[in-house]
Amino acid sequence: MPTIFDHLTALSDATRSRLLLVLDRHELTVSELCTVLQLPQSTVSRHLKVLGDEAWVASRADGTSRRYRMVEQLEAHTKRLWHLVRDQVASSAAAQQDAQRLQTVLANRRTASQEFFSTSAGQWDRLRAELFGNRADIIGVLGLLDETWTVGDLGCGTGQVTELLAPFVAQVIAVDDSTAMLNAARKRLQPYDNVTVRNGDLAALPLEDQSLDAALLFLVLHYSADPAGVIAEVTRVLKPDGRLLVVDIMPHDNDDLKQLMGHVWQGFSHDDVSRWTRLAGLGAVRYHPLPADPAAKGPTLFAASARRPAILASHPSDAPLIHTA
Repeated sequence: MPTIFDHLTALSDATRSRLLLVLDRHELTVSELCTVLQLPQSTVSRHLKVLGDEAWVASRADGTSRRYRMVEQLEAHTKRLWHLVRDQVASSAAAQQDAQRLQTVLANRRTASQEFFSTSAGQWDRLRAELFGNRADIIGVLGLLDETWTVGDLGCGTGQVTELLAPFVAQVIAVDDSTAMLNAARKRLQPYDNVTVRNGDLAALPLEDQSLDAALLFLVLHYSADPAGVIAEVTRVLKPDGRLLVVDIMPHDNDDLKQLMGHVWQGFSHDDVSRWTRLAGLGAVRYHPLPADPAAKGPTLFAASARRPAILASHPSDAPLIHTA
């Protein structure tokens, strides 16, 4: 295990400290880090190697790319060291410029998805059915059917899942940030008087605190620039003991989906979902691969659920976490 002196050596370089500052909150590829820090790939890779060897950063495969993030479970003395360095580095002009470029990188992720949705609303249902099958949405929402609930269909698209939920719950609030998708959703959902359709960003939901009994992210998280941030924002609007259900793609290597469907992420593992829900303050996490539809052409889906504690923790990291396969 690296000693405190090893950690000091790793942080003694200003560039490595800037890298850590960026990776403290976001998961980025080498290419994105090059853009944020305005450094060549060889330099960024060299510094990442040092930070990885000294247990400051971790990485995971995302298709043919790798995404890097700062290690979250630091020892107490290491965390104190990082907080001291972080406060100093964050105030520098270079770090502030990094932060501005980081927002551009995240905006570019969103743009790829928005460009796809602006031209594909009319054929979205067909494209999604071809990839994932006609029964994927039915399988994914079975855990939400409670007639007393107010449910959020967040990233509702054309309202297909909202239409399934509406007859079985007290109210459904459907949220999306694509005008074309919302127009299609409003047309589809006209017969339901217990459905509200709202325009809004998943990172800043147009919902009050603790207003939902359950929230659904159905095949939307892989379009998000910041999945961890989305889950944290969804947690804000869940009532105590409220449930989050995520139906999304398991990790895969099909890079073509980035071009065909505007995907930002190439699936999420059990560890990814567990980490993000725990950091948001949710517990009782479950992650289940869904049965493959023989007609589907896309990757395997999973359904993951988590609950906000009935007694809210003082700090998100204090919330209990239960893994069930």
